[in-house]
Amino acid sequence: MISAKSETGTGHYKTEIETGNFSLLADEPLENGGSATGPTPTQLLASALAACTGITLRMYADRKAMPITAIEVTVNLLRDDLVSETYFSREIKLQGQISEEQQQRLIQIANACPVSKLLANQTKINTVLL
Repeated sequence: MISAKSETGTGHYKTEIETGNFSLLADEPLENGGSATGPTPTQLLASALAACTGITLRMYADRKAMPITAIEVTVNLLRDDLVSETYFSREIKLQGQISEEQQQRLIQIANACPVSKLLANQTKINTVLL
């Protein structure tokens, strides 16, 4: 379970997020009325995709004994106002010598990471006001 708390007097939009034993802050930039104390919610969403991709690729590479020494994933959330579309751009940098076939397989694995699958599907959100 993840909880997010935003209270009066703690900053305009500063929100404390708690999950398990971990906590982090989310906020909006100064130009949006926030206090810039943490990433924005959309940055957190992009971070989830980047982290999940990197972890999934590392697990696969380790299981297949691929000689990959480093994986770097960069994700941007982009909006195309001309066609009213929002999409993620994901770039993956690998260090290590792998074949073209292995590279193609890693792209398939990246697209199959749990967060990729969640974002690619039409996810339903059930909201209840308590």
